[in-house]
Amino acid sequence: MDNIRNFSIIAHIDHGKSTLADRLIQYTGVVTDRMFKDQILDNMDIERERGITIKSQAISLPYKAKNGKSYTLNLIDTPGHVDFSYEVSRSLASCEGVLLVIDAAQGVQAQTLANLYMAMEHDLTVIPVINKIDLPSADVDRVLEQMASELDIDPDEHLKCSAKEGIGIEEILEAICERIPPPKGDSDSPLAALIFDAHYDAFRGTIINCRVFDGKLKNGDIIRFMFNKATYKVEEVGHFRITREKRDAISAGEVGYIIAGLKTVSDVHIGDTITLDNRPCAKPLPGFKEVKPVVFASIYPIASDDYEDLATSLEKFKLNDASFVYEKDSSAALGQGFRCGFLGLLHLDIVQERLEREYDLSIILSVPSVCYRFTLKDKSIVDIDNPTHYPDPSSIDKSEEPYIRASMMLPERYLGAVMKLCMDKRGVNSNMHYLSPGRVELTYEMPLAEVIYDFYDRFKSVTQGYGSFDYDLIDYRESNLALMDILVNGIKVDALSQIVHRERARARALLACDRLKEEIPRQMFKIAIQGAIGGEIIARSTITPFRKDVIAKCYGGDITRKRKLLEKQKKGKKRMKMIGNVSIPQSAFLAVLKSDTD
Repeated sequence: MDNIRNFSIIAHIDHGKSTLADRLIQYTGVVTDRMFKDQILDNMDIERERGITIKSQAISLPYKAKNGKSYTLNLIDTPGHVDFSYEVSRSLASCEGVLLVIDAAQGVQAQTLANLYMAMEHDLTVIPVINKIDLPSADVDRVLEQMASELDIDPDEHLKCSAKEGIGIEEILEAICERIPPPKGDSDSPLAALIFDAHYDAFRGTIINCRVFDGKLKNGDIIRFMFNKATYKVEEVGHFRITREKRDAISAGEVGYIIAGLKTVSDVHIGDTITLDNRPCAKPLPGFKEVKPVVFASIYPIASDDYEDLATSLEKFKLNDASFVYEKDSSAALGQGFRCGFLGLLHLDIVQERLEREYDLSIILSVPSVCYRFTLKDKSIVDIDNPTHYPDPSSIDKSEEPYIRASMMLPERYLGAVMKLCMDKRGVNSNMHYLSPGRVELTYEMPLAEVIYDFYDRFKSVTQGYGSFDYDLIDYRESNLALMDILVNGIKVDALSQIVHRERARARALLACDRLKEEIPRQMFKIAIQGAIGGEIIARSTITPFRKDVIAKCYGGDITRKRKLLEKQKKGKKRMKMIGNVSIPQSAFLAVLKSDTD
């Protein structure tokens, strides 16, 4: 065990985690140059295209240090985006140390701080690494100042490297062997292994990624999951070396995989403890806090015949994404579908794209919403994330919505624009902190509903991409909420209902009415599109009818003849309006669901 090191790479988005992992893998010779490709641990197409990591990946690296010892370095590469921070927390629970990567040009960013605090909570050894020193805009001295003032890390401990050019890789490997402590544990104790991830393989069933803390696990053992008391027989154990490498056993301190004939990933609870059935450990290992979705949206198939396909696809998708939750839902306008919970807007975007791409589905997403809390007159409390379940307004005593604490780091020159944006989004209790000359940390408390709508895009625009943003949920606060309905020709369209803050209702309703006016085809009669709260109409657009010129054939002659024809046309239009049904095209729903900046 003295020769094992378990470590993770954490950083802000785009600071070079995956590239550094590539260099470490190449340097230790796990992959031949012929087999190597960039971002080798990002095995999903969507990760490679967007240049982001979505799933944590583990790999064992053999390394012979300068002191002559041979080490096994278990590396877990993690995502950088705030929506996938739950992946990071799970990875950190399996490690003893982390490499904290900081971009030499951009310096310390919001996610750098958030990830560092996470590492400190797990009491891990932190090795700061300054990456991208080969860039013309690299300013190492400034980054060292930021490390001392913002992160409270001793600048003398830092390592410099360029993952792209392969500079300083050996020093990093040496530092991992020297500074990160070996894992603690006893291979003779009863087995205790922590599940930190699981994924589905079409041929072998569920493959569990685990970190063994105590004991030993070998082929043929009968294991028990402590959460649901289920027992399985182990078929195969081993290490990850890009591909799975079979071993006879994995023992205390090691990170590896288990295949035990599990049919679905839903049988596995991330954070559960695995022990032996005939010799269980005394108590489960501390797991992870349950990940709670914050953004909700409904998914419907474009063609109603595809409902069964969508149901099977979501079941398969859930196998590879443990944080995704869904339940059945239906809508009068869009038919049968599912109500899904996501960790943020990027997560929603990724899920939508993966469903369309990997499962060949055509789907519609409803307006994203958050979970609101209502206290009714009879003192009961209900949580509502779907506008169709909105309680009767007369029975509501008070309504509350979730608030977040947003921390933003930005150059001082964008301060005014960002403060105005936060005010527009109902931000309160601002707090400003100068990190270094020309660089500010801004903290605001804001409603989550305002942030999921289009805040992140606008924040990136006003800071010209130099700002970084991170948030965490704080609590529920009282708010003046209302249910906004959209009526087309007097009929309510339930898929377009939204729960909104009363002050924002008119602006949202006007936007929806204008979008629908552009998309709904004209008829022979006038169509009114209205936004309403209860019985009160707050916005309206009108689609003008086609007009057949019935008096074209009357040239000259008596005016009463023309009047008679116009009256006859008017009666016909009135009758059509009473029985005429307006069919809303799919593109109209999609147009309303987009934010105004799209």
